[in-house]
Amino acid sequence: MADGHWMGFGFGGGLMWIIWILLILAAVWGIKVAVSSGGEANRPTSRQESALEILKARFARGEISAEEYKRMRHELEN
Repeated sequence: MADGHWMGFGFGGGLMWIIWILLILAAVWGIKVAVSSGGEANRPTSRQESALEILKARFARGEISAEEYKRMRHELEN
């Protein structure tokens, strides 16, 4: 009688093992999804344009005048 009394404790038997495995797999999957999607927002792309490169491109396209380019470049470099 003592052996049957202790079977329900601990991790449990039979179906309880399946539930524990599913809970662990769900936790691992959740952590993996959180790390992979959360990190992407902060991860730099392979080719990010610097502010100075953007300014040069705007000047080359004629979007800003030479005076504006010089003023903005001076502000960026300081």
